Amino acid sequence: MNSITITILETSDIHGNIFPINYGSNETVGLGLGKIATVIKQERSRNRNTILIDNGDLIQGTPLTYHYVRSNNHKQNPMITLLNDLNYDAAVIGNHEFNYGMEVLQKAIKESDFPWLSANILNEKGEPFIGKPYILVELEDGVKAAILGVTTHYIPNWENPEYIKGFTFDDAFESTKKWVEEIRKQENPDVMIVSYHGGFEADLETGQPTEKQTGENQGYRICEEIEGIDLLLTGHQHRSLAGKVNGVPIVQPSFNGQAIGKVTLTLTKNNDRWTISDSNPELIFVNEIEMDESSLQLVKEYEAVTQEWLDQPIGKVIGNMTIEDPLKARIKDHPLVEFINKVQMDVAKVSISNTALFNNVTKGFPTNITMRDIVSNYIYPNTLTVIRISGKDIKEALERSASYFMVENGDVTVNPSFTTPKPQHYNYDMWEGINYIFDISKPIGKRVIELSLKGDPIQHDEEYDVVMNNYRAGGGGEYIMFKDKPIIKDIPLDMSELIANYILERGTIEATVDENWKVIW
Repeated sequence: MNSITITILETSDIHGNIFPINYGSNETVGLGLGKIATVIKQERSRNRNTILIDNGDLIQGTPLTYHYVRSNNHKQNPMITLLNDLNYDAAVIGNHEFNYGMEVLQKAIKESDFPWLSANILNEKGEPFIGKPYILVELEDGVKAAILGVTTHYIPNWENPEYIKGFTFDDAFESTKKWVEEIRKQENPDVMIVSYHGGFEADLETGQPTEKQTGENQGYRICEEIEGIDLLLTGHQHRSLAGKVNGVPIVQPSFNGQAIGKVTLTLTKNNDRWTISDSNPELIFVNEIEMDESSLQLVKEYEAVTQEWLDQPIGKVIGNMTIEDPLKARIKDHPLVEFINKVQMDVAKVSISNTALFNNVTKGFPTNITMRDIVSNYIYPNTLTVIRISGKDIKEALERSASYFMVENGDVTVNPSFTTPKPQHYNYDMWEGINYIFDISKPIGKRVIELSLKGDPIQHDEEYDVVMNNYRAGGGGEYIMFKDKPIIKDIPLDMSELIANYILERGTIEATVDENWKVIW
């Protein structure tokens, strides 16, 4: 009887983070693929039987990747340069892979020395659009591992329809079930790995639902109901998880390159058949780990031109457009939020708009604005969409936003459904062009106590053209009242570019608030 130890390493939700930098301030932070590269090389030196997989959301998320797409894309994608150098075995398509459009994604796939996997995103012929649903990896002593790639099928709820035209997104759970059965029968692997760009919809210990069961995350159900999975790699939710569900080892390695998932499997041979005798899922956080200089050298030119671009002056602010307290900026009309809504209305040529503060680290604009200030405040490559909706839809959307707040002992706090298990501050919208009041002492669903347009109550059956980002217009963030509404106009430029253009044209902008909305309790 003999045994073999296999190491499976997973990165996920790197979101373009290579260098340990906060691009908004250029301060050093303990994350990034440059640090993860050190761990990968250490683990490989310890065990030749190492499998390395990226689980998606790789090519989007930092000014470096944004500037590459915008101005430098005649070269190889810097994220692919690094994954090639680190000899990844496979990568899975994440939802943010589509954010820059199909041309950028297809170029990245073409440049890769490793296969990309996604069994459930199908082309017009009904086949996986990148050709490979799974791969086999041969290890020492004839051990054979199968890797199946699956992606959350919820993407059409968020993505620009043009970027996913002609694709079908099959149910991730059903696709996983079908392919695991087929791979087990056809390939008879010793190890069946599922790499799923999705997360968990239930508490890992109790199985109690932790979110609305939309199908966006199905990891718990996959572990509970699909036989034959030896390991589930997950992502998408940006959580730090390592454990077992129904005996299946699982990991989810945080986000932005803060950690790498590691699962150690021990296989024992009995009667010419390898079986898994032990498994150990864990996370390795890279905060204290040194960067791998040879990896950073490969992309230093991309970083240099990005930094130069970020420091370009754009214009000036008269007044105060900085954010000191993000909660206060969501309770009372704020100049930054009003400004972004103004830009959206100006570009779209409509009189009603909504937007959000995406996170709690947004600082707003200083007196002298650079490109760095814009990309650190508007962090997503959103485009704008004008949709035609009813007064009833507006009221329902406002009630969804009003559910963001809770009142405890007279103090305003954030509803845990917007913070746990993943912070979703970006799902609280603030509107311009209409007047409204939230009374958050009232029950959720009955908090909009005033809603008017130019002094007249908004009528439920009237129609209004509203500009918002493409994620929201598709119903993202549980704004189902917007889904499948008539699209009046698409504005294909990235929002950060639209903001930069708006400021460049004027040179100077003014911090103003018309106080068209407020929150009371």
